[in-house]
Amino acid sequence: MDRNLALILIFGLCILGPCFVFAFGSSASINALGRNPSAAPKIFTAMIISLVFAQSLALVAMLIVFQLFMP
Repeated sequence: MDRNLALILIFGLCILGPCFVFAFGSSASINALGRNPSAAPKIFTAMIISLVFAQSLALVAMLIVFQLFMP
């Protein structure tokens, strides 16, 4: 397999994971807010923390793949 193709596949998989976290986490938070609006501050805090961790994972994966692209 070509090195660049392998790195692109790794990059795609490393980005898809956090994307699914964003999608499912946001959906679950919206559903939880719809069921219990009075718990909004706790739900919002937990949602933001999980999204920040997912974003940082995506950034680290991108940095690793970009370092692997350098010959």
